[in-house]
Amino acid sequence: GKLKESYKSLIDKFKASEIKMEEGLKSLKSQRGTVVDQLFKELHNQAFEKIDCLQCANCCKTTGPLLLPIDIQRLAKAKKMSSGVFLKTYLKLDEDEDWVFKSMPCPMLGENNYCSVYEDRPTACREYPHTDDGNMKQKLEITKKNCAICPAVADIVTRLGNA
Repeated sequence: GKLKESYKSLIDKFKASEIKMEEGLKSLKSQRGTVVDQLFKELHNQAFEKIDCLQCANCCKTTGPLLLPIDIQRLAKAKKMSSGVFLKTYLKLDEDEDWVFKSMPCPMLGENNYCSVYEDRPTACREYPHTDDGNMKQKLEITKKNCAICPAVADIVTRLGNA
């Protein structure tokens, strides 16, 4: 799965003006948190009006979620396995002692970019790309990193930088 050309161009556009975008993100630090959150929420909604995750799934192909104990229980149940068998089959401990998938793309990613466990997907997947979570001033670093993965985030930050 190659990234859809129009989505790749959003990421490329961000990369081409990364310094300007970084300045735009830094300028947000001096604004009130509620103002920043409202701005992100508006841009998030606009971005996802034109971007369809099922046309992309780059996050599922390139970055694995950190799995919480509740996620592991939910996923094991969805896969009709014990938590122990699920752990052995799909997961490993990373360098921070967090549970992550052994391999990428995500083993739960099915045909046509559908998640085979969508209703039971991990918390990190439910919240990704975090641009409408609130508390955005604390998430500017991860938001910058996500610009290289998610075309919607790249679009949001590019429009922020041009605002």
